[in-house]
Amino acid sequence: IEQPTFPKITEMCVKMIRRVNDEEGIKKLVNETFQKLWFTPTPHHDKEAMTRKILNITDVVAACRDTGYDWFEQLLQNLLKSEEDASYKPVKKACTQLVDNLVEHILKYEESLSDSDNKGVNSGRLVACITTLFLFSKIRPQLMVKHAMTMQPYLTTKCSTQNDFMVICNVAKILELVVPLMEHPSETFLATIEEDLMKLIIKYGMTVVQHCVSCLGSVVNKVTQNYKFVWACFNRYYGALSKLKSQHQEDPNSTILTANKPALLRSLFTVGALCRHFDFDQEDFKGNSKVNIKDKVLELLMYFTKHSDEEVQTKAIIGLGFAFIQHPSLMFEQEVKTLYNSILSDKNCSVNLKIQVLKNLQTYLQEEDTRMQQADRDWKKVAKQEDLKEMGDISSGMSSSIMQLYLKQVLEAFFHTQSSVRHFALNVIALTLNQGLIHPVQCVPYLIAMGTDPEPSMRNKADQQLVEIDKKYAGFIHMKAVAGMKMSYQVQQAINTCPKDPVRGFRHDESSSALCSHLYSMIRGNRQHRRAFLISLLNLFDDTAKTEVNMLLYIADNLACFPYQTQEEPLFIMHHIDITLSVSGSNLLQSFKESMVKDKKKEIKPSSDEETESDSNSGSGSDSEEEASKPRRLRKRVDSDSDSDEENDINAVMKCLPENSAPLIEFANVSQGILLLLMLKQHLKNLCGFSDSKIQKYSPSESAKVYDKAINRKTGVHFHPKQTLDFLRSDMANSKITEEVKRSIVKQYLDFKLLMEHLDPDEEEEDGEVSASTNARNKAITSLLGGGSPKNNAAETEDDESDGEDRGGGTSGVRRR
Repeated sequence: IEQPTFPKITEMCVKMIRRVNDEEGIKKLVNETFQKLWFTPTPHHDKEAMTRKILNITDVVAACRDTGYDWFEQLLQNLLKSEEDASYKPVKKACTQLVDNLVEHILKYEESLSDSDNKGVNSGRLVACITTLFLFSKIRPQLMVKHAMTMQPYLTTKCSTQNDFMVICNVAKILELVVPLMEHPSETFLATIEEDLMKLIIKYGMTVVQHCVSCLGSVVNKVTQNYKFVWACFNRYYGALSKLKSQHQEDPNSTILTANKPALLRSLFTVGALCRHFDFDQEDFKGNSKVNIKDKVLELLMYFTKHSDEEVQTKAIIGLGFAFIQHPSLMFEQEVKTLYNSILSDKNCSVNLKIQVLKNLQTYLQEEDTRMQQADRDWKKVAKQEDLKEMGDISSGMSSSIMQLYLKQVLEAFFHTQSSVRHFALNVIALTLNQGLIHPVQCVPYLIAMGTDPEPSMRNKADQQLVEIDKKYAGFIHMKAVAGMKMSYQVQQAINTCPKDPVRGFRHDESSSALCSHLYSMIRGNRQHRRAFLISLLNLFDDTAKTEVNMLLYIADNLACFPYQTQEEPLFIMHHIDITLSVSGSNLLQSFKESMVKDKKKEIKPSSDEETESDSNSGSGSDSEEEASKPRRLRKRVDSDSDSDEENDINAVMKCLPENSAPLIEFANVSQGILLLLMLKQHLKNLCGFSDSKIQKYSPSESAKVYDKAINRKTGVHFHPKQTLDFLRSDMANSKITEEVKRSIVKQYLDFKLLMEHLDPDEEEEDGEVSASTNARNKAITSLLGGGSPKNNAAETEDDESDGEDRGGGTSGVRRR
């Protein structure tokens, strides 16, 4: 306002105007700023200020060409709405001024072009001016009524560049909105428009055809009722299609068809577009004929959806989508259901066809939405005289039934590797939810999964839907949270481009935030829900849950990176990790012991290497039993005193291994869950800087206030469960077992066993005295973690142990392979 010539003005306006839908305070500021800047009437004599304003607005519109113009519509609506009941209406006056001057500006611009040499070049400025006029007509078509005659000649623009097409499409869109509002337009004006549109429909490509047919629909249906003119055009394309169909039936490989492919594509598209805007089953079109046009069109288009050429299939599906907008009931036809659902659910089906089916559903829902809003506005006008009982809305019942038919397949499209497929599936679901066509609970897990998408726009859209659902239906999100986490793992698997790499549960950027952090932040406010959610996740690590290792890694990643705020949250997790460990850990050791063969070593004296190998399947049943019968202190010492002892133990156990190596693999597999928990506990401990005694003293039943302090996070602490990653990368579960691998599993078993023995801290330890038990424990941890001792490991109490054990427990050796 102060410095109207500043070069960065456009950029500043673009950045500000995009915030028009923010929270109330910002929204108010944006509205006020632009009201001052653009929508305050300019004095008539100040031509310079008016030109500046027009250039500024059109620059901003041009700059937003790729990102869409929702913000402009929103801004205009906000401003016009705010002064609806006022007697003085500055915004309305300013809009009238702007529209009149824009039209004047366009005409002057044309003159300057015709004087210069580069005739017929439609520059970006002209496109921006006409686009701006269209945006005004969309919100207040009355403003353009007096300029309709001026706009009509632009339909005859010669098309050579992208800009020329933009001009034609926008002029068609303006006339579509404005012509029905004109009082007594002249016959010649209307006839000229009809002819111009028809020429464009016959001559140009998809986008132009679509907008021109739409405009023709508005002019013919609402003003001229010139149905014969449209019927002739429809018959021309419908006849061509019928002919091409019969040729194809006679000889699918005929060369005529190849030559006629462009005509076929155009006919499929145009027949569909005409059916979208005209109901040819009305008497006005077909006269007294008994033929059911919509069924005939359906049959023709369905025939070409089975064509071998994908381009023909796509155009036929586009045509079907158009026809369904006029006749939604066709979507209940069995053949249509089969077509749509098979395209959406078939893994090998082309991406273009999937996207087109989703686009069809999206366009249908958008049209329904517009129709319902219009019906709403019309209703408000007559609501006072009407009886409420008559207001039954059949159309929303129809769209609800339609979406129930296709919902499952659309949701499953979230698991597609191509982001464009996921994008359109999400749009369809968002429209369906916003119109209240289905019960939201079935979409919650899928939306949670989409909240982990790598593209920020999709994440935000999915998260936004969840927030809306949570406002209306408290508790739904929590109810489906674990299912949502599992589904998000499936989405990540689908997106994962390199199958060799395990799927991880955090973002690979500076933030390293958990993929499901938004879900956690929605649940964490309610203590009961939060605890139930965390326990359900930790239960997946239980040896009886049989969860696959990569999913456990994914969940551990999320648990390690969730946005915890109070000390209670990580302490609660660590507390439950300890409980799970003591149960699962001893089950694991027990099942390994049971699989060992006791008396084998008596029968066979290891003479040659081969024999040793064959018996690497028997082992230290008796040794380990003797071992176990020693008093605890002694036992510890034997376990940890010297490396040679440890070697002997490994050899003893190696001898007891059964012929079948399945139990070994099973042990390596199951121990991953326990290891991840140990790792996670150690990570949280390091991240939040908790001492062992603090973790020890924590009790979940204490009042919430005790642990309400904020967490003091350490920086640079990353969760990196090396052993599990190695286990997954080496595909241990499916690879052949070598002697070395067996050895490492056995070593891990012994370390693990030691850790389990020291899981409970010794009560008799004096402060500051490092007991043998602690030493043993530390040694086992170091060994399990593959050499790297856990941090803060000086005179550790039990905690560390358990941490270490979790951390390295299951497969240290294995993974080191």
